[in-house]
Amino acid sequence: MKNQSGFTLIELVVVIVVLGVLAAVAVPRFVDLKEDAREAAVKGVAGGLSSGAALNYAAKMAGKPYTAITGDCSDASGVVTGFDATTYTLSTNAFTGAADGEALTCTVTDNNGTAADNSDDVVANYTLILVN
Repeated sequence: MKNQSGFTLIELVVVIVVLGVLAAVAVPRFVDLKEDAREAAVKGVAGGLSSGAALNYAAKMAGKPYTAITGDCSDASGVVTGFDATTYTLSTNAFTGAADGEALTCTVTDNNGTAADNSDDVVANYTLILVN
């Protein structure tokens, strides 16, 4: 008798089936990464707007002359360098009579969704501190 080495056809088929099952389970988990990335980007922009507004108010309180005036939520783009107004929309609620240093909750929206009814737009909140 000869000693033969190698895999049988059944062993090869089993390995291919196992790889197919793993691929079927793993692929759907990676398909939705684009949406997760959009959410993370909007949350990052919201965080940048919040910290920029806080630094702007702190600069005003320290007597710095180059602070940005923030009278409503849409003015927050002035406290962040390089804000992309074509990609993100800030809420435009005007707050008449709001006091200097008042904190407002505003929203930033990523308008790059594909749905015509804007149902897939990503929204995040940020805090704006008013500087008059």
